[in-house]
Amino acid sequence: MHSERVASRSADQRDSPRESRNGNSPQLDAVSLAIIQQLQEDGRRPYAAIGKAVGLSEAAVRQRVQKLLDQGVMQIVAVTDPLTVGFRRQAMVGINVEGDVESIADALTGMSEVEYVVMAAGSFDILAEIVCEDDDHLLDVINRRIRALPGVRSTESFVYLKLKKQTYMWGTR
Repeated sequence: MHSERVASRSADQRDSPRESRNGNSPQLDAVSLAIIQQLQEDGRRPYAAIGKAVGLSEAAVRQRVQKLLDQGVMQIVAVTDPLTVGFRRQAMVGINVEGDVESIADALTGMSEVEYVVMAAGSFDILAEIVCEDDDHLLDVINRRIRALPGVRSTESFVYLKLKKQTYMWGTR
């Protein structure tokens, strides 16, 4: 079990910073990564249980979790199935842009219906996941708001028929 491996490491190994790939993200040590994995498995797991798994006190875990939250490394949220909470239409929208891709991506992040924005390489410059109440709402978002943004050249919509898997358990590296 990963948490047992982490707990058995020496303090020097646990506390050595992890190298950043791009120089911009916070450096995470093995204990912080283990805490993240514990919370990915169960976001409501008590700090005392996490501490036991990673070899820290409850207070130390609480401080580390707060630091990870403050640094924007992670969020602790309730993930829902949109259909069960009144949103009947989801779609991924591929967007092709003329000019500055980042300005379009920034505009999309300001739209409450847009849940996910990725600048991509390939057939589309941007992929945006949209969650709406119904088809009319989706049409309004795409036609009157996204396509109206200066620089949007074209869109292609992929309407979700059924959500089969939604997880955020990709672990840590």
